[in-house]
Amino acid sequence: MTHTTETHIEQDHTLRQGLAAGTSIGASILLLTVGALSLLEGISAVLDDEVFVAGPEYVYAFDLTTWGWIHIVLGVLLVVAGLGLVTGAGWARVTAIVIAAVSIVGNFLWLPYFPWWSILVIALNVVVIWGVATWRPLRD
Repeated sequence: MTHTTETHIEQDHTLRQGLAAGTSIGASILLLTVGALSLLEGISAVLDDEVFVAGPEYVYAFDLTTWGWIHIVLGVLLVVAGLGLVTGAGWARVTAIVIAAVSIVGNFLWLPYFPWWSILVIALNVVVIWGVATWRPLRD
């Protein structure tokens, strides 16, 4: 190979590593944000905040306190997965995707209580899953 070709390959490798690192950090920050939002949402529900209103005859109508604890547990798991991604732990990628998917389901079931917030959290979880799933760490 010529020196120019080697330099081009090296620059391409550096660029891809930078993009991979940026995607990883972005997904980690989003995961931590979604986790914090879920924690706050859960705490608000446990404290019987009057912000939440359930429609009549909702199939998944749990007690508001139960929903609060569900969101608190999801929030803690999301934060742990986000911290794992930040530190580069191998288990964190799969865990982050699985917990974000569970959070999507939980927020879908939570829609009647706080629809706009649920849609926002679902969208953030989709971005997290995309970011983590498309990030390919490069091995030397």
